[in-house]
Amino acid sequence: MKQVIRKTILALREQLSYDTRAAYSAAIIERLIQLPEYQQANLVLGYMNFGAEFASELWIQQALADGKKLALPRVNHHTSQLDLYWVDDLENQLAPGLWGIREPVVELCERLDTPNEVEFALLPGVAFSRNGARLGYGGGFYDKLLARMTSKPALAAAAFALQIVEQIPQEATDVKVEWIITEQETVDCSA
Repeated sequence: MKQVIRKTILALREQLSYDTRAAYSAAIIERLIQLPEYQQANLVLGYMNFGAEFASELWIQQALADGKKLALPRVNHHTSQLDLYWVDDLENQLAPGLWGIREPVVELCERLDTPNEVEFALLPGVAFSRNGARLGYGGGFYDKLLARMTSKPALAAAAFALQIVEQIPQEATDVKVEWIITEQETVDCSA
């Protein structure tokens, strides 16, 4: 079931033109920065987009411009987990990593000792349901990261409206998001 949803949504997302994705991403960022939880957070976790995803890099630039301290993930191949690093210079502190996604360069960034410092996290995903269920790319990286956190940050996801589906099968380890921000609406998943 998850594979079918993943394949369907990825295909739909790929069909959006570059200009459409750019316009949707700009609208999503406008909504995202209005969230009180984002505005109140000093330490935020983002991710670098790839493929036809929401343009998270633009949100990251906005977060830095807003004076936020920014953490970005890097896949640790030894532990199969995400390590988080502070980044303030996207040009010089990132390099292509796993699957070509730009990641922090270990030698140029300070590692977070504990992910608990993060107050607001923007999570990637392929599909979402209105109750906050999230379908990622299948690696479980973010679920493992969130499981390691003893204090949970506010969890949001930015997605195109076409990525919202009726239902996503959930496992006990799956972590739900509190908000889904699309180009059309801000979904409060606890409502």
